[in-house]
Amino acid sequence: MISFTVRLRFRPEDREDVAGFLRELADASRKEPGCVSYIPHTIESEPDTVLIYEQYRDEAAVEAHRATPHFKRFAIAGLYQRMLDRSVENLIALA
Repeated sequence: MISFTVRLRFRPEDREDVAGFLRELADASRKEPGCVSYIPHTIESEPDTVLIYEQYRDEAAVEAHRATPHFKRFAIAGLYQRMLDRSVENLIALA
């Protein structure tokens, strides 16, 4: 199992567009056969920061996700064009 978080920060004026991109991206990503979980969040104390928790069956499923038309449209051409910064944290399950 591959698990990680992606943290993205945006300008306040982009909140509505970002929410729309995330709704579309989450809906399509959850339908991928290798996607176990795809949950975008906003940070309560940082409303312009998004944290996405993602889990995939294996590395091939992660690669397949990043090659999908919806990832290219809503992440690369949408979120990535508006983000101020981005970080990824790879997670290791304890149990």
